[in-house]
Amino acid sequence: MINVVNLSKRTERSIRTISKQVAVNFFVWKREVEAHGVDVVKKISGYHDEPLQGKLKGYVRSVRLGLGYRIFYRIIEGTVKCLLVEDVNRHDYKKIERLFGL
Repeated sequence: MINVVNLSKRTERSIRTISKQVAVNFFVWKREVEAHGVDVVKKISGYHDEPLQGKLKGYVRSVRLGLGYRIFYRIIEGTVKCLLVEDVNRHDYKKIERLFGL
């Protein structure tokens, strides 16, 4: 069961700039993953946890925090690595590919 969530520096900065409700949603998701494991939380339909397509397929997943924001994460060595909390209207998949080294 994978239940450790590590936040990148970019994620920590992103959380400070987003709205309070989106930040609360992020921390609720993080707490759920730490309590129950990422495989259980993936099955909760409200999070819309889904794999990305293209070059990111098989590497990166996203979770909706609301209508306008997503968490982009990857599982590395049994740990959930949150890399980015991004506004859906302006996210750039090329940037996400670079951040994940793809």
